[in-house]
Amino acid sequence: MAKQRSSFAKLQRDKAKKERAALKRASRQDRNADSEVAGTVEEKPDNAIEMVSGEGEPSPQELLSLVEDLHQRRAAGTISEDDFEEAKIELFARLQVS
Repeated sequence: MAKQRSSFAKLQRDKAKKERAALKRASRQDRNADSEVAGTVEEKPDNAIEMVSGEGEPSPQELLSLVEDLHQRRAAGTISEDDFEEAKIELFARLQVS
């Protein structure tokens, strides 16, 4: 008995999935290249914990920028997974839930 081939729809889904992944990868590389070329890379503290530690509750804008920066540094590989987790815990500890 012959092996049944994949349906056309499944092949199309797989092809679309690979195309989306390639677009995301290219977009990520372009973003990184643009920020390096434009000189927008700011001096960051070496320790991610120092960046987020502080007193009181951060404003929504400060919190968003800290979270965004933390995730960008993790994606770029400039901080370790352990430092990322510790910094995230520190940020959550500063949040006050009403």
